[in-house]
Amino acid sequence: MKPQRLLSMMLLLQTRHRMTASDLADELDVSVRTVLRDVTTLADADVPVFTERGRYGGVVLLPGSQLDVSKLSPTEIDALKLLGLDPGQARQLGVDAPTRTAHRKLASRRPVAGHSLLPLSELVVVDNMPWFSPETHGVGVAHLGRDLQAGRRLRILYRSSAQRGASWRKVDPYGLLAKAGRWYLVADINGAPRLYSLERVRSWEVLPAGRCLRQGESLASVSRYLSASVENRSGITVVATLAVDRLDLARRILGSRLTGNRPLDAGRVEITVVYDQAEAVRQLLQFGAHLRVTSPPEAQSVMRDAATATAALYPG
Repeated sequence: MKPQRLLSMMLLLQTRHRMTASDLADELDVSVRTVLRDVTTLADADVPVFTERGRYGGVVLLPGSQLDVSKLSPTEIDALKLLGLDPGQARQLGVDAPTRTAHRKLASRRPVAGHSLLPLSELVVVDNMPWFSPETHGVGVAHLGRDLQAGRRLRILYRSSAQRGASWRKVDPYGLLAKAGRWYLVADINGAPRLYSLERVRSWEVLPAGRCLRQGESLASVSRYLSASVENRSGITVVATLAVDRLDLARRILGSRLTGNRPLDAGRVEITVVYDQAEAVRQLLQFGAHLRVTSPPEAQSVMRDAATATAALYPG
């Protein structure tokens, strides 16, 4: 959209004063020819911007010029309220353009005189994607987000985990949760809160009726409750010995499931891991011979059967 692009160009020049046409084209995702046409449009509108030829030339905003473009629009304010989103998530949600413009407006503000500290925004980058995370597939987050703004009930076609087929269900949506690089729909079904992974939402329909949420609950409160419910499920406590040089790896992989550790002799530690069911102990197989489950017997049985089945795949 040309008006938005012209505003973005003015913000970039107010921040940097001088930029090459090529750099502006990269920032605005347009061609150099489009940048030069936009400069002409701004100059015709009496904006103090011009081009200079030569080695040190480029597009220049006259020194001392202060353009009153720092006021944030409602969509930009809304975008900045989503502070936890990284650029990739903002793009998925369809708010990357207003987010970039809002940040440019903030960057165009002159620093306080005598303030020598570097801004944290130049020293911190937020990336919520887990390491080696595959590209996720599912419904369009931006499209679903726009439909949720209507405040109506949804009918979703959803495939539950470990099931082959999807089924329709009616839900009362609170909104979307971005967690650990994944998107979830947070909703009530028959008055009970649920998380629906967008990777397994096949389709949805917006129903005429307004959503009916439980009194006193919000997206934030229900998300906290559901996240805690997932992380605090405990059905079986597993005790194992682990090579001490694998303890950091265990902390990274097991997270809050690792509830305790104490040093043993001979370079090993005893760890305590909590799972919701005995079959989940298979996660510990990735530690190979560095880990040995010592209790309970049902967890040892699962590990033994899994290791035996795996060994049978490699005869010789």
